[in-house]
Amino acid sequence: MAVGKRTIELTKIAAAALAEKLGEEIVAIDLSDQLVLNQVFLLVTGKNEPQLQALSDEVQRKLGEAGEKPARKEGSGAWILLDYTDLVVHIQSVHYRDWE
Repeated sequence: MAVGKRTIELTKIAAAALAEKLGEEIVAIDLSDQLVLNQVFLLVTGKNEPQLQALSDEVQRKLGEAGEKPARKEGSGAWILLDYTDLVVHIQSVHYRDWE
């Protein structure tokens, strides 16, 4: 199943919000053929905890303006996950993003 138009629209809004707050290594991964619950994972790296929170706040603000609220929020400090059902935003520190 292909990613839905609304999910693509929300992914673009979220990615623009992340770029606006200087998020790095922004990558959208299409999971529509692999997972039933989510269509897109949007990953971003932040430099420090205040930036991670600013990235999260901006995504929530912009998607809120588009009529969306996260179904679930998790994490703190070095990683934050925002679950918008078909779109999941992973905000990670450099340490977590490069973890092997």
